[in-house]
Amino acid sequence: MPAGSVPLPIAGESYKRLVPGYEAPVNVAWSMRKPLALVRIPERRGQGTRCELRLPDPSCNPYLALAVQLAAGLDGVTKGAVPPDPVNKNIFTMSFRERRKYRIDELPRDLHEALDCLEADEVIRDALGDHIYRRFVEAKRQEWQDYSAMVTPWEVDSYLGKY
Repeated sequence: MPAGSVPLPIAGESYKRLVPGYEAPVNVAWSMRKPLALVRIPERRGQGTRCELRLPDPSCNPYLALAVQLAAGLDGVTKGAVPPDPVNKNIFTMSFRERRKYRIDELPRDLHEALDCLEADEVIRDALGDHIYRRFVEAKRQEWQDYSAMVTPWEVDSYLGKY
């Protein structure tokens, strides 16, 4: 995943909304036409041009989310990064090979994977500052441990009677 494109990890439950083919985007791509893209910049341009970022989860800290989004954008501008072409096709129906052709990555599937990406991202670390970064990662690693250790009613209902 490119630097600066890692979503700030949030509650383990939040990742359950990232299901291919449903409302929340699961791929790193932008579009001018597809409303389910991670980033959408409508074709019509002018004074009303806008950029829709569908990445942050409602449970995120909006101040930290905005700070890292701005830092990632500024990093791209500073490095002269060129965005890939827009993907104006339905990503959900694409084959793996097609997604590779368009350089479409997937978002982390869970909090653990997101934290691994976060720890490899110097842009985000610098944006948060060492103190907040370390505390954030520490708290989220603990949250992942707690979440992973929890046995849910669904698991009890699904497995206890079967095995």
